[in-house]
Amino acid sequence: MADAPVVAVRGEAYREVAPELARFTVTATARDRDREATLTRLAERTAAVRVLLDAAEPAVERRETGQLRVWPETRRSGERVVAYHGSVTTTVTVVDFTALGELMLRLADQEQVEVAGPWWSLRPDSPAHREARHAAIADALARAREYAEALGARVTALLELADTGLAAAPPMVAKAGFARGGEAAPEPELDPQPQPVQAAVEARFTISEPVLG
Repeated sequence: MADAPVVAVRGEAYREVAPELARFTVTATARDRDREATLTRLAERTAAVRVLLDAAEPAVERRETGQLRVWPETRRSGERVVAYHGSVTTTVTVVDFTALGELMLRLADQEQVEVAGPWWSLRPDSPAHREARHAAIADALARAREYAEALGARVTALLELADTGLAAAPPMVAKAGFARGGEAAPEPELDPQPQPVQAAVEARFTISEPVLG
């Protein structure tokens, strides 16, 4: 076996699959000359966001409060505070895409609330990753057999198989702008964007003696 001819190949696979998750952010803001008034308004608006997210379950799989910011606004000429600003950002993960557009619109219709996203993605343990790896291995074996056949030989054994990594494109974002107004805004149509998944392996096979003559 050690003296048998060896062929080294690289197997690759590329797939575009439907996303499994959609993430977006909701930021509630407040501003007032009085610090306590700013915090009170911010708490009220954050609570209103929470109520809407509670009502959206089970479409909402996860929500995480990220950054809470409160900062003073001062005059350019000195340190005199003229107002206080506050913001709270929540990241929302949705699994039911049919409810996504309506939920984002309802949130954006709240007072002083900004919505950004969605960002489409796959779960870390998505079957798409496993299928891509299997396809990359099959591609490596097919290539090895092609080389062996071109030499009048056949693949006899696998010596080594190395995973060169699984790569997925960064989550894609579909930009959606929402604005409050006197009339109800139309519900946005959000089309889930296919997620590219790639896998590659390197393999070494032994082959039977080539027919070179």
